[in-house]
Amino acid sequence: MGQQEKVATSLAGAVSEEISASLAPVDAELERRYPGDPGTRQPVHTVYVPGDAFAADTIRTWGDRALAALDQHAPDAASFAAVLGLSDELAEPVYSRVRAKLEREPIEDLRVDFEDGYGNRSDAEEDQAAARAARLIAEAYAEGTAAPYMGIRMKCMEAAVRDRGIRTLDIFLSGLMEAGGLPDGLVLTLPKVTYPEQVTAMVRLVAAFEQARGLAPGRIGFEIQIETSQSILAADGTAAVARLIQAAEGRATGLHYGTFDYSACLGVSAAYQASDHPAADHAKAVMQVAAAGTGVRVSDGSTNVLPIGPTAKVHDAWRLHYGLTRRALARAYYQGWDMHPGHIPTRYAAVFAFYREGFEQAAGRLARYVSQTGGDVMDEPATAKALSGYLLRGLDCGALDIAEVARLAGLTRADLESFSAPRRGDLTASAQ
Repeated sequence: MGQQEKVATSLAGAVSEEISASLAPVDAELERRYPGDPGTRQPVHTVYVPGDAFAADTIRTWGDRALAALDQHAPDAASFAAVLGLSDELAEPVYSRVRAKLEREPIEDLRVDFEDGYGNRSDAEEDQAAARAARLIAEAYAEGTAAPYMGIRMKCMEAAVRDRGIRTLDIFLSGLMEAGGLPDGLVLTLPKVTYPEQVTAMVRLVAAFEQARGLAPGRIGFEIQIETSQSILAADGTAAVARLIQAAEGRATGLHYGTFDYSACLGVSAAYQASDHPAADHAKAVMQVAAAGTGVRVSDGSTNVLPIGPTAKVHDAWRLHYGLTRRALARAYYQGWDMHPGHIPTRYAAVFAFYREGFEQAAGRLARYVSQTGGDVMDEPATAKALSGYLLRGLDCGALDIAEVARLAGLTRADLESFSAPRRGDLTASAQ
């Protein structure tokens, strides 16, 4: 190794100790506010079904209708690839995986809607629908037919519908508890949030339910739906969405962009209300920055162009939906909304193509990073985290198989998970 270098220092040990002591509050604040991604599966989409339309067979019915749409409008891999512009290499793997997904797990996240999709009904009618939703969801989890994630979207915290929303949530959660307890995949959505105080109210509401039912504090989380301009930019010019996350006191699980309410709030004409409008891009960019590192995930919105009617019209709607989904994935919005069974084939096609076309490169780069061998890209720990996260998302949704990832990367799922959610100290150590 050559001559040993003489190591000299000038600072007393007390200097480092004093600096550490002075930064201790900052260290604690970083851990509290920015715990990082939870490392759990994120669904690729959320399907909304009105409370009066939700039934025991809804998930299977949506899958069957999606398969029927493929049979009618793209009965084989070549015809589906021609519609979406998939390469010959991707055509068969994507098509076969889409069909398998529709047969096995057509919906990853389902929300029984008691807000816009349900409307205003009599109290007795909504009471019955909320109790029925609880019973059906509990039965689905017990029978193994549930989507990985399920729950409800209640009415918002605005004065006109506040009491109704609170009662519906109470009935729904109480019904689940009576049926055996809250399922692990439970997700609740709070819509039309404008002020942090509305999030605080939701925190108080679910905390009161936890106390009433003897649940552990913090057991119930919820998504915040971004549908107003005031939820992005506050009156004083600050980023209101960051305050919404803080107001949730660690209970926020997601920020969901509401394409049409938000667009209308800004005065965007109906013909131009879409998830790729500049106003939508701005809102989601602010949401993304505010949520980064907090463990709160961002979801894109939906398209209201339905793939129905003659084949040419269905193909046009499929191309639009596929393009919007691919655009969102490139911008790191890994989840979106689907409003119709005909959207599901192109949702999965876009997601599967996104992961399959890049997984060989990602696996190879990660393998070289692990082995510290050369390559044409110099990756750092943060990039290794992104590469493993990419592969894990592909595995979770069914785009990839662990065997093919292991063959190229030489890593197990546990290995990938160890990269995807390192602690702050691990990142520092890896970079040294």
